[in-house]
Amino acid sequence: MSTFTVLPAIDVREGRVVRLHQGDYARETRYPVEPLEAARRYADAGARWLHLVDLDAARSGGFGLAALVASIKDCTPLKVQTGGGVRTASDVEAILDAGADRVVVGSLAVREPQRVIAWATHHGAERLTVALDTRRDADGEWRLPVAGWTERSELTLAELLGVYATAGLRHLLCTDIDRDGTLAGPNLSLYREVLRRAPGLQLQASGGIRDIADIEAAREAGCTGAVLGKALLERRFELADALALESASC
Repeated sequence: MSTFTVLPAIDVREGRVVRLHQGDYARETRYPVEPLEAARRYADAGARWLHLVDLDAARSGGFGLAALVASIKDCTPLKVQTGGGVRTASDVEAILDAGADRVVVGSLAVREPQRVIAWATHHGAERLTVALDTRRDADGEWRLPVAGWTERSELTLAELLGVYATAGLRHLLCTDIDRDGTLAGPNLSLYREVLRRAPGLQLQASGGIRDIADIEAAREAGCTGAVLGKALLERRFELADALALESASC
């Protein structure tokens, strides 16, 4: 079995650690911890990776957390994958220059996949994570909303998976939007479908994870990582217990 990675998540809006319910900016929960302090806590618990999101930029563009990334890298041994509002090659360069290990590209990965593929070719497939956040429509098709999930895209998940799998994408983060921030459990059938269509991808599960059993289920479904947000912030389980699954998977 491939090595499994647990990625605690920090979503930042207006400088605060927050979580959104189903991607709705009007349904925000704020947490009484500073982003850098949260990163330190996760590092102290033994995390190797951090998933960091700029929610302001996800909606309006212009990644604004480069200074925070640099501080996290200075103060902790964490590897960081981060994104939100990545629109240009300069954005990618600035994030990598700040010390990030992987750049997460979401909306642009839906709108302009060939451009994102060119970035992966230039920087290397290990330096890029494509985030395909998806919502099932009334016809049962998985669609790909963009701009912080506020705009509809006509592309389907299946169509874009084919493009990226053929181009040699390595890291994919996939979120069922309707489960994000809900603690309703991950959408395992979605992840099995993704891996059926693109078996070579390193797939990170995101959205709905509520307990250790959900993380184990995502691993057993074939995911090689799990992003932990609300459940971890609300201490529904200990990060150390989740991290124990990394060594158990080797």
